[in-house]
Amino acid sequence: MSEPSKPRPEQSRLIPTLGIFSAIMLVAGGVIGSGIFRKAGVMAGQVGSPEVLLGVWVVAGIVSLLGTLSNAELAAMMPHTGGQYVFLQRAYGPFVAFLYGWALFAVIQSGSIAALAYVFAEYTTQLVKLPEASAPLAAFAFHLPLIGDIAPFKDLGVKGLAAAVILLLTVVNYVGVRFGGVVQNVFSIAKMAAMLALALMVLLTPGVGKFANLTVNSSVIHPTGLMWWAAIAAALQGAFWAYDGWHKITYIGGELKSPQRDLPRSLILGILLVTGLYLLLSAIYSYMLPIDEMARSKLVAADVAERCFAGGGRWIAVAVMLSTFGAANAVILTSARVYFSMGKGGMFPAALGRAHPRFHTPGASLIVQAGWSILLLFSGTFDTLTDTLIFVSWFFYAANAWAVVVLRRREPDAPRPFKVPWYPLVPVLFVAFGLVYLVLTVCNDVATYRTAVAAGQPAFMNCALGAALVLSGTPIYFYYRWRQSRSVSTK
Repeated sequence: MSEPSKPRPEQSRLIPTLGIFSAIMLVAGGVIGSGIFRKAGVMAGQVGSPEVLLGVWVVAGIVSLLGTLSNAELAAMMPHTGGQYVFLQRAYGPFVAFLYGWALFAVIQSGSIAALAYVFAEYTTQLVKLPEASAPLAAFAFHLPLIGDIAPFKDLGVKGLAAAVILLLTVVNYVGVRFGGVVQNVFSIAKMAAMLALALMVLLTPGVGKFANLTVNSSVIHPTGLMWWAAIAAALQGAFWAYDGWHKITYIGGELKSPQRDLPRSLILGILLVTGLYLLLSAIYSYMLPIDEMARSKLVAADVAERCFAGGGRWIAVAVMLSTFGAANAVILTSARVYFSMGKGGMFPAALGRAHPRFHTPGASLIVQAGWSILLLFSGTFDTLTDTLIFVSWFFYAANAWAVVVLRRREPDAPRPFKVPWYPLVPVLFVAFGLVYLVLTVCNDVATYRTAVAAGQPAFMNCALGAALVLSGTPIYFYYRWRQSRSVSTK
């Protein structure tokens, strides 16, 4: 009798190595970027009320929790590498799933990586001076229709450091998901410790804040009627940007030790942790700064820290660097798994679906992701492109929550280790909110377009451009479908 064959080294695959703590840190670390440090001032200028401002953070947290609970059921039901790509494929078929994956690769996640690395490098300039290109080289630019002027060498020092960060984190995650998880744990703990330290500093420093600031409205900002609702919608957009990213943990379901148990737990505990920290800091900001002063601040956290001690602004710069570095690592670690899943399923180049034989990571996907992110970084278009895909992102968020309803009806007997509570209320409320948010986004884009046209300025509608960018993946989808059918017919 021959001995059982042993797995060969070339039979590489992704291996489950991450536990519940790392999963929670990935959720929290993937969400907390620079938004809570930067967006509060803009949001204060939109609503003009500390109480309404805190309410916006609460609403955004509740809506994110509704989406999280819906994702938790799907994640426990399908604990596979690829996450939402896998969920959408099972609920709606391969075309919708492919467009989602294409959107992630083309702009959403690659643009997020570029933006986070850029913010990290931007705040580094508050600590050290970075070299810059000569004036003629920095001024070099060319025009891209519908996007704008491309100046690849402008802010060359910042872009160079940001590119180095992307390469470094790609290497970290290339050599092992466990190593990437350790980096994520360290930076997630560091950024949350910095947030708590800021809150404690304010509370323990006598005479720096006033409880009256928590209830006194702006003397100049008084939106009423429809303008009040428009202000709430605008502030919610900033809050959702700060909360975005809670779903990324689903991309690495196949690399968790106990995915059916840990995916729903990490999603829920992670978003509750983030919501608590956001509400704490928002209350601290309002306690320290009157709403009008907050509205004039470009970096509220730095102004708050400066009031507590000299050099507080530089300390906050370090906190933002820790935060964006950890968030960039989370996006790089998780997003490559979607392209790995697509390559494995024959919907992207096959090389992207192969795991590294030694490190058991999606090496090729990580490399391609890094290259495209750096290209977007030097193009300077990542902010413009990601802004255009807000509409598309929320379409997929709503579609993903509705998949809970679709699969409950289509596959009522399928195993569901976790079931969303108060079904169908939770997914239906999230979808309803998503649809309202999509309508508000379209209305805002149309109004902005008309204003630009009336002023004789270049104009385009973000939602239309975003939809066009995603649909540009359609011929790629049909090419790979054709390849699959041809491969089957020749066997």
